[in-house]
Amino acid sequence: MKGLPAIVPDDGQPQHVPGSDKALTIKQIESFGAADWFPDAHPKAPVTVIDGKPGEYFSCGSCHLMNGYGSPESQGINGLPVAYMRQQFEDFKNGLRHTSVVERLDYHMMRTTVHLSEADPKLTTDALEYFHSLGPAAKWIRVVEAESVPKTMPGPNGLAAPDPSGAKEPIGNRIIEVPDNYNRSRLHDPTSGYVAYVPRGSLKKGAALVKTGAGGGSMACVACHGTDLRGMGDTVPPIAGRSPIATGRQLYDFKTGARHGKDSALMMPAVEKLTDQDIVDISAYLASLPQ
Repeated sequence: MKGLPAIVPDDGQPQHVPGSDKALTIKQIESFGAADWFPDAHPKAPVTVIDGKPGEYFSCGSCHLMNGYGSPESQGINGLPVAYMRQQFEDFKNGLRHTSVVERLDYHMMRTTVHLSEADPKLTTDALEYFHSLGPAAKWIRVVEAESVPKTMPGPNGLAAPDPSGAKEPIGNRIIEVPDNYNRSRLHDPTSGYVAYVPRGSLKKGAALVKTGAGGGSMACVACHGTDLRGMGDTVPPIAGRSPIATGRQLYDFKTGARHGKDSALMMPAVEKLTDQDIVDISAYLASLPQ
C-alpha cells in the first residue's frame, strides 16, 4: 500500500467496482443516497436505507454501507438487536450520545434521528429491522500486530489515507485502521474491507482483559456480552469482529461520560479503570475475532 492512488475527479465520468455491473459517478456516490453496487446481495432495502433527504439527512446505507459493515468512522450495525439500535436512536435524538472527539461527525446521526422522528415512525423501524436481518459479517477487518505502520493523513469521507510518500512510522500506543484498497473504500465498495495495525502484544493482553478482567483491572467483557462476545438478549450487542477504532472510541466515550444514554450506567464499572493502553488492547483483540 505505497502511496495514494489517484481517484478520478468528479468530472461526471462513471466509476466501477469489481464484480458489479453498476456505474456511478463520484457525485452520486457522495450524495445523500447510498451507493448500492450489489442490490441482489441483500434484502430489498427500505427507503431510509437507500435514499436520504438532501439538506436534511444522509441515508443509512451511505455511511454504514448497504451490508451494514460500516467503516472506522461509522459503526458496523449489521446484525445488531433491533431493541439495542432503537435505544441508540433515541439516545442520539435526545442528546445523550455524544463524542469525546470534537471534530467527529456524530451530528449527522443526531440530525438524522430528529428528522426521522418527525416523519413516519415506520421509516425507522424498517431500517432497524433491515440491518438486523443482515447478520454477521464475513471477515471485514484484518488485524496485524506491527511495530511500524504506513504514515497516514486525513482523506475524504473520514478515511485514513496512506501518505503519498509511502513513508512508515512507529505505531506507538495506537491502532491504525486503513482500507485494504483506498479507492474501493472511497467508492463505498461493500466488498473491500480494512486492515487494522495494532501494537505487538496487544492481542494477548486484550484477551486477558476481555476474558478475565485482568485480575480486577476491569470487568470481563464476556460477563455481559457472552462467552462468544456475540451479545446477549435484545439490549447487549455483539462486539466481536467490529472496527477497533469504532470500538475504542465507544469505550472512551463511556469512560468520559460523553455517551450517557439509558443503558450506559451498565458500562461504567467496566471502563472506569481502563487506561488508554487497555482500550487499545481490548479493541484490538475484539476486532481479531469472527463475528
